[in-house]
Amino acid sequence: MAKPRSLNRVMIIGNLTRDPQLRDGKNDVKVCSFGVTTNTSWKDAGGHIQERAEFHNVVAFNKLAEICHQVLSVGMLVYLEGELRTRV
Repeated sequence: MAKPRSLNRVMIIGNLTRDPQLRDGKNDVKVCSFGVTTNTSWKDAGGHIQERAEFHNVVAFNKLAEICHQVLSVGMLVYLEGELRTRV
């Protein structure tokens, strides 16, 4: 019997919180990092609107890193799709 597969997929639509920073990683790999915020709002039991912001750290590599550095700037609305990785 085949082993079940898993899925690691994330989609984020939000605003850049800081300008992308480009640097050289190991083995001449370009690395670009930037922050994105997403907001959620809802009505509580008393009818008041509540809002919460989540902050995400994003990392892009190689050619995509160079494009992100050239095109993106703080405040822009972006759509991101990729995989989620947790770093310590």
